[in-house]
Amino acid sequence: MFTVQQIEEAHARVKTGADFPKYIQEIKGFGVSAFEFIVSNGVEVYHGVGSFQVQSPTKYETQDISPSVNKQQFAKELKEHQEGKSDFPYFVKMCAENGIASWKVDLEKYTCTYFDSEGKKLLSENIPA
Repeated sequence: MFTVQQIEEAHARVKTGADFPKYIQEIKGFGVSAFEFIVSNGVEVYHGVGSFQVQSPTKYETQDISPSVNKQQFAKELKEHQEGKSDFPYFVKMCAENGIASWKVDLEKYTCTYFDSEGKKLLSENIPA
């Protein structure tokens, strides 16, 4: 199975959102079937075959998630991120400011779904293969 170190090495090659599809292909090749990202502290939980799972350590000091969701602003900045106009630290900060608490990437369905602090699905999109 895969390790957090393998995934973090692959993630280190991601400079902007434009690099995300290639990253997804690479970690899928390791056996990752899905992963969740927790915006407040950067913890990632990776899922593999069966119930295999690994979790990254906390990546940064806890940041507050806005209690009010600004879906329109988030969607605008998400698009800009995907076009390569922002880096990952900025994207995470922007998520928190717009009420995005987590996201889940399903590598079987090639979708990324964003959630608020109450677990409500806010936006789901297809990932280019």
